[in-house]
Amino acid sequence: MEQEKLLNRIEINPKVLAGKPVIKGTRLSVQYILGLLASGAGFEEILSEYSTINHEDIQACLLFASNSLDTSTFIPLTQKTM
Repeated sequence: MEQEKLLNRIEINPKVLAGKPVIKGTRLSVQYILGLLASGAGFEEILSEYSTINHEDIQACLLFASNSLDTSTFIPLTQKTM
């Protein structure tokens, strides 16, 4: 699926979860879905638990996170030596 179509599945609305990115039409945040994946849940497990979303919604969460990191600037912190 085209990236733009996937990203259209994610919305940021100040009236939903205080503006956190969510899967459109739900209160499932991108952060929550990523947390499920990070804790070992697979796509099928998530989909069986949340019937209002589909495979492409989970892909959209991953793409949104990837793009967010891609556009962020990271500055390494240095440690002081004694």
